[in-house]
Amino acid sequence: MREGSPEAVWVGIDVGTQGVRTLAVTAAGRVAGRGSAPLTGRRDGGWHEQDPADWWAAVVQATRAALAGVPSAAVRGLAVCSTSGTVLLAGPDGEPRTGGLMYDDGRAPAEARAAQEAGDGLWDRLGVRIQPSWALAKVLWLARAHPGLLDGARITHQADLVVSRLIGAPAGTDSSHALKTGYDLQAEGWPREAHERLGLPASLFPEVVRPGTRLGEVGARAAAETGLAAGTPVIAGMTDGCAAQLGSGALGLGRWNSVLGTTLVLKGVTAAPVRDPAGVMYSHRAPDGAWLPGGASSVGAGVLSGDLARLDELAAAHEPSGALAYPLVSRGERFPFLAPQAEGFVLGDPAGEGDRHAALLQGVALIERLALAYVRQLGADVEGPITFTGGAARSAYWCGLRADVLGRPARIPEHADAALGMAVLAAYGTTEGRSPADIAESMVRIRTVVEPRPGAAERFAEPFHRLLDELERRGWLPAEQAAYAREHG
Repeated sequence: MREGSPEAVWVGIDVGTQGVRTLAVTAAGRVAGRGSAPLTGRRDGGWHEQDPADWWAAVVQATRAALAGVPSAAVRGLAVCSTSGTVLLAGPDGEPRTGGLMYDDGRAPAEARAAQEAGDGLWDRLGVRIQPSWALAKVLWLARAHPGLLDGARITHQADLVVSRLIGAPAGTDSSHALKTGYDLQAEGWPREAHERLGLPASLFPEVVRPGTRLGEVGARAAAETGLAAGTPVIAGMTDGCAAQLGSGALGLGRWNSVLGTTLVLKGVTAAPVRDPAGVMYSHRAPDGAWLPGGASSVGAGVLSGDLARLDELAAAHEPSGALAYPLVSRGERFPFLAPQAEGFVLGDPAGEGDRHAALLQGVALIERLALAYVRQLGADVEGPITFTGGAARSAYWCGLRADVLGRPARIPEHADAALGMAVLAAYGTTEGRSPADIAESMVRIRTVVEPRPGAAERFAEPFHRLLDELERRGWLPAEQAAYAREHG
């Protein structure tokens, strides 16, 4: 770096469900700037949409705030992550033709079945199962519901829309966001035969590159809106769960990251993809070619409300809770088991608001425990360190409770944010000769390590087994999976 030049930073942009977060981070992991902006959506039954124009407006607001004290010349690159499976149709100019069908939109069960049948052999080889929340099912729904929109249309994931605004033209997508659109990560290509059986033209599907690939550079218009310098490299990103894993620093083989925000996402690192006959766990491809198996549950902090800090204090008196909760944010479960008909429940009468809050916190942690047991059942190594990221990592009480329920120590990064993972990826995409793990080692700072209290995991064994029994009784959790979790969870 030349004498007197500003310290280099990389920008990560996380387009989430409830808002956009932008971080500007130095090579040593110092956050030089941060910004955020809220997002809202529309829910109607199992439908969930957001306006794509709101995504860009929130990105502009969050990015300008993050760069308020950062010289634009200091930014060496940026990358964008977004929710997995969120998709829309855009025209050849990149302008949206539909609303954004969100990651948990459940309108397409029939289309998911049709897509599964069209590529059954392929999905079996890849170890995935097309679910109603997956982008391919929703694209098929859009094609059937609005055939007039297909002429010249282009599938656009949530991050793709933001990237197209940054660059000033439609750009390719990354293989991480493309996975739930049916992209074959092993052959690194679109499954054209399956698309033909579904009547989806090849022109719908964008070019795909690996995460960390340079997609273009910030254009003049986006520069004026965001505060980024024109010409700043734009690097292909990943989904928010993968981004959080990069941001956690959990990039060595056998390491796992549990992202707890609105919902729960568990991801790890393996040398080969994990094969899951049920298709609820699937493997992304890391920028360096390793595999990132994981799954996204529909339980999470989205069920919480009120003064959470005060409720955390009250919850500490109820371990375990007198009630048993399965805290689904929305109808249908995706991981660690597939049950589109599943609904959240609370069994028993909580002894006040503190006990009810405790039941919800513990319910999420118990599903987290079930998820790790399922990963182990599939043959993956889960004995390495676990990291907690996501908004819930700000709750010291909940982090301690989760470590207790899991019976294992947890690393808590200083900045628990998927946007940090995108800053790491931006640095990887603009720096030669260094692996993502090397870069994350210097950019990700661990704030603390939470140790489980002695005997805590055993204390939560009884509610864990009761939850397994209830989920199995309702026909949601397969008996074989429940039996394994009772013995090994």
